Amino acid sequence: MVLKKKKEIQVDAFVLECQELETLQSFADAEDQNLASLLLHCVQLSDGIHQIYCIKQIVTLLKKMDRNSACSPMIKCCLDIVGVMYFSLGAKNPLKKVLASSLNGLPEHIMTEAVHSFVHCLKEELKTTDLCLYRKVMDNLASCMENFSLGKASINKLFKEVLQFLQKSLVEIQEENRKLSGNSIAETRLMHDLLVAIKVSMMLLQKVQENFQGNLWKKPSSLVWQSMCGLVKSFTNFLMDEGLLPTVQTTSGLAVILFIKTMFEPVEKLPCLVSDLLLRSVKCASVPEWFVSSCGSLCTEELSDSVLLFLCHGALAMLEWKNGSMGENGEKLLLDIPLVLLSLASQLKESNMAVSLSRILAIWTNSALDVLESSSQNLKCSLNGNSNTTGKLLEYVYTHWEHPLDVVRHQAKLIFKNILRIHQATLKGSVAKSDPFLSMLTESLLSLEWHVKGKYASLGCLVECVGVENILTVDRTIPAQILDVMSDQTLAPYASDLLETMFINHKSHLISAFQKTIWINHWHDAWVSPLLLILCEGNPDQTTYVIDYYLPKLLKCSPDSLSYMIKILQASADANIGSCNTRGALGALMACLRTSRAHGHLQFRDIMRDGLLSTGCVKQGLVHQHNQVRIDALGLLCETHRSTEILTMEEMQLIQFFITYNLNSQSPAVRQQICSLLKKLFCRIQESSQVLYKLEQNKTKQELIKESAKWDHFATLQQYKDFISSICDKLFEALFPGSSHPTRFSSLTILGSIAEIFSATEGQTQAVFQLAQEIDSTRVQTLIQCFASTFEEVKVLAFELLMKLHDMLDLQDSENLHLLFQAAMDLSISTKPYDCVTASYLLNFLIHHKGLLNVCLKYQQVAHTFQINEDMSASTMEKNTLAVIKYLLANLEREIFQAEKSLLQAAASFPMYGRVHCITGALQQLPLNNLTLMIEWRQMVAKLILMSYRLSSVVSPIVQSSSPEGLIPMDTDSETAGRLQTILHEIQPRDTNDYFTQAKILKEHHRVDFEKLTDNEPVENVCPEIRGKERQTCDVTAQMVLVCCWRSMKEISLLLGMLCKLLPLQTVSESSDGLITVEQVKDIGDYFKHHLLQSRHRGAFELAYTGFVMLTEILSRCTSESLRTLPQQWLYNVLEEIKSCDPSSKLCATRRSAGIPFYIQALLASEPKKSKTNLLKMTMNELISLAVPVNESLNIIPQVHSLNILRALFRDTRFGENIIPYIADGIQAAILGFTSPVWAVRNSSTLLFSTLITRIFGVKRGKDENSKKNRMTGREFFSRFPTLYPFLLQQLEVAARTMDSETGELKLHPSLFLLLLILGKLYPSPMDGTYSALSMAPFVPFIMRKLEAKNLPDWHLQCQCYEIGILSTTNRNFCWDKCSA
Repeated sequence: MVLKKKKEIQVDAFVLECQELETLQSFADAEDQNLASLLLHCVQLSDGIHQIYCIKQIVTLLKKMDRNSACSPMIKCCLDIVGVMYFSLGAKNPLKKVLASSLNGLPEHIMTEAVHSFVHCLKEELKTTDLCLYRKVMDNLASCMENFSLGKASINKLFKEVLQFLQKSLVEIQEENRKLSGNSIAETRLMHDLLVAIKVSMMLLQKVQENFQGNLWKKPSSLVWQSMCGLVKSFTNFLMDEGLLPTVQTTSGLAVILFIKTMFEPVEKLPCLVSDLLLRSVKCASVPEWFVSSCGSLCTEELSDSVLLFLCHGALAMLEWKNGSMGENGEKLLLDIPLVLLSLASQLKESNMAVSLSRILAIWTNSALDVLESSSQNLKCSLNGNSNTTGKLLEYVYTHWEHPLDVVRHQAKLIFKNILRIHQATLKGSVAKSDPFLSMLTESLLSLEWHVKGKYASLGCLVECVGVENILTVDRTIPAQILDVMSDQTLAPYASDLLETMFINHKSHLISAFQKTIWINHWHDAWVSPLLLILCEGNPDQTTYVIDYYLPKLLKCSPDSLSYMIKILQASADANIGSCNTRGALGALMACLRTSRAHGHLQFRDIMRDGLLSTGCVKQGLVHQHNQVRIDALGLLCETHRSTEILTMEEMQLIQFFITYNLNSQSPAVRQQICSLLKKLFCRIQESSQVLYKLEQNKTKQELIKESAKWDHFATLQQYKDFISSICDKLFEALFPGSSHPTRFSSLTILGSIAEIFSATEGQTQAVFQLAQEIDSTRVQTLIQCFASTFEEVKVLAFELLMKLHDMLDLQDSENLHLLFQAAMDLSISTKPYDCVTASYLLNFLIHHKGLLNVCLKYQQVAHTFQINEDMSASTMEKNTLAVIKYLLANLEREIFQAEKSLLQAAASFPMYGRVHCITGALQQLPLNNLTLMIEWRQMVAKLILMSYRLSSVVSPIVQSSSPEGLIPMDTDSETAGRLQTILHEIQPRDTNDYFTQAKILKEHHRVDFEKLTDNEPVENVCPEIRGKERQTCDVTAQMVLVCCWRSMKEISLLLGMLCKLLPLQTVSESSDGLITVEQVKDIGDYFKHHLLQSRHRGAFELAYTGFVMLTEILSRCTSESLRTLPQQWLYNVLEEIKSCDPSSKLCATRRSAGIPFYIQALLASEPKKSKTNLLKMTMNELISLAVPVNESLNIIPQVHSLNILRALFRDTRFGENIIPYIADGIQAAILGFTSPVWAVRNSSTLLFSTLITRIFGVKRGKDENSKKNRMTGREFFSRFPTLYPFLLQQLEVAARTMDSETGELKLHPSLFLLLLILGKLYPSPMDGTYSALSMAPFVPFIMRKLEAKNLPDWHLQCQCYEIGILSTTNRNFCWDKCSA
């Protein structure tokens, strides 16, 4: 709807050095007519765009030079400078690309001289020895070979030198990479340099072919041959190096095969060599000597799975598969590659490897199609649908068509589609309808349940292959079945894509078979009639998804069907108006008209003119009981195909009618849709108004007279202005005091859209409306009052709206500013947590006004702390922010001093977290990288950090208590100082490592004297009373103290994290550009470490975690090595402390290990996403080894910690698919931990098991515990986690044979329920076929054995057995009988 502003192109200009500039000046003509003068003018320009125009003129003049002029010194000088210019420009500079394209058409006599100049420049480039400049040289080499004849000719002249440079650079980059181990930023940069060098080497072979003609270059003494052997050796080393990025390895695999293909003789034996490499059967005696010396490790060493994968990719991408050029050996290699790839499918665990494998398999299917165009009959027999290779490929598809990764699912679909094409290519003639393979596939796919997502894409491919008629012949109700599935949003996109494929194919079939009047009726019966039934009577979710996903596609396929749909719905619209649960015919009509208008099939004028809908029906829809009908009716008015379509007066009146009744919608989703649609409407008004203004400007007087009778543009613009003004009036009226949250949210959001869309921007002819003109002091006060809302989103919307208008607001009245500022200060120490949020937004609003500085300075009690005056050369916002923060900090320091004396009084009278929250809020809106008052801010940052530590020391004893929820510490006055020390001793953590090994016995003077209770003597009040500022008495509850403390900890953490994240780092103590020093960052890191590892209150350590994440993200990108390596050091230290079992450790062993999992999560999440994630791998291996101890240890604390940390890591979505390889080990740890005699281990194991079940089978999307939406086939499960097959089978066998030692009867094993829970989520698939390596049959006898036990007491276990899908019908009936009994 909104037109995007065109991005301005920035071109860096070329600057010539002084010496070359002088040389050029010596040849320049005084009248600026010759080539040198034009070139001189070009290099003196400061704008790159102008230089581009100049370059085109220069090259045009150059092409006109005759042969005699080509040898002149001036031409040579100019060509030399053009060469210097080309090689100096960056690879992505448009000037370089223009220069290359312009020079491509030079005449031959000029080209010869130009080649000499470019060769000279390229020689200088190749002499580069600085490693940091290698990337620039390689970029230049790549650009020379990219559609640039002059560059390619230059490289051809220096072919040997280029090869030697590439060989040298590869070796040096690899050596430098070894030295930089641990510096992730530098390593990543070098990896990309390495990748570019490998790609340039491949380009050299592929694009500069002239140097490989003849056999001279193949002599061992040839420099070209020696360089190529050296390159192959480097590529092989990169391929075998698991420490490099996968992209570098896979590109090395391509390069190895390409170079071997170029160098190996005889060529006809090349496929045999590659096949032997993949099958690991190469004999060194049978290959050339150069091969053994360059890449002998591929023959002698054990190749990893990833190396084999990348070699397969290289073979498929670099060998010639078309036209059968490799003969029978090539066909054998083609059949060997999928066998190798499919054998790797169950072994490659990492997600990036799984993605690569799926892509390479898809590439293989494309190569197979190329080969089959001219292949032997034997190959066709080996690749038809009934072949072993095709069967294994189908197994891969069935296993991966619901893979968690979108890429793998997409590739599985592509592989299936190509399998069908391969089968067609192997058949003689056209595909017969009764083809057994296709019939079997159709039957198998249709027998699957509709919750299987892979079914939809595969059926779509099959429809394209055999036609929809063959599918509908099996079952005519398939369209209705698919529409029924669309009540589930996760399945709706897949279902709509399948339906689209089917009805398009069906339409093509019917058109070829019948006349239009006949075929359209058949088509409507099959696809439109079921749709209309659902739109009128379907459940809300189903109708919504059908309208969103299916209806637009149907109308796109057959726009003529709209009239058919409207005709049917109109007939029943009056009688069937729907209800709060169903749309009825009226709602269906609204949905159809809205969709058709949005996609350009209808206009609103046509709808009203043709009587398709009356104004009364639209109003009825706008206030309908059903939420979505109201939205569709509004969408009909707001959504158009053209963003400049003019609004009619009727539409404006209907919009006003809608706003009157719908601002108070209770559904958040409905409110969002209303605001979104109205924003589209305002964008349409804005863009159409600009069109009208331009039309008026461009018309002549005669045209204006002629058009005035047809359309009065100015009248329309005035209607627009009046319409928006009336909307604003309604919205401000709705913001009365006491209005509901939905009303405020809707009104403020719509007003924000109006302020944003109708703001004065560049390029606009004239503004049709300005919201500022509608704002007066009363309405400003109304918006400020919105800050008092208890909902923060309302505060945010009001603040953003005021910021959009603040330039037009007049708040310079010092009295108003003073009152607002005082109100903010009072709210910042309110005991109601949301009041401090109000204070923060109010202060952030006031900071933008000039008069605030004077207001701050009037407070005499802290005036001495201000060193700010209005004459300073800083922005108003910066000076005001500094003044406000200084004022807040001065008050906060006094309050912390009071809190050190009495935390109870602080909690009741001036909880300090509000002040800190306001400071954080003020800093967040300030551009901290562009400050003027650097000295003042540096001092302020130091004070803020010290204040944070001081406040933390006051409140941390509460949040670090082993039971902080009910704790009330005593005051520190002289009378109760001793008692306070006693309480502080008692609240020390009781859940550290020595808690489980050493009993805690209270001393005598710490015990409660219970005799006093029986003597009716008064005891200390549970709820102490204190006196506030005005000496009124108030009760302090434990909850108030706890809220004060944990919120203070929360705000401190957020403040410190924000300071680390946003402030520029001062790496050198004398530096003037930083605000926070390295030492301060390290101290903040130690602070977070201390509180994350020792806090017991979840609210405290969760927010400390948020601040710690901000810190670790900065550390991982820091240039200072001492800071960059901190996360790694901290991680090693905490893992060692967990393993040590030291009784003096302060780590919390209860409360699910408290902040320890958060601490480790933050450290691991800071690892660069594109790295090898070595820290994650090391941590997971360490934790799994602790979670599954080899020997039963007396101290189980490390096991508890590891189980809790593993649970947190498996739940963290930031680790993505990198954590999937450890799921099987996590399941084993959870099941084994469930058998522990220690309750803490069993509890943590249960939580870990629950997390893993969710991670594997997905979040439960229904009330049915055993719904197949959260299940998968046994083959898919065990293919994804193959190590669980023998483990679960062994554990089930142990559980089934567990006997009671006294009675000799079978008894329940602790892990039985977990085993049955996993097996209950697996079911057999009709697609399993004869694949039996991971059959579920071995599990059945053990389940039945347990069911036959007489003492199986828990009927839940019996029902769980009943739900296991792997049991036969007879066995399930037996289970049901047991459950019923």
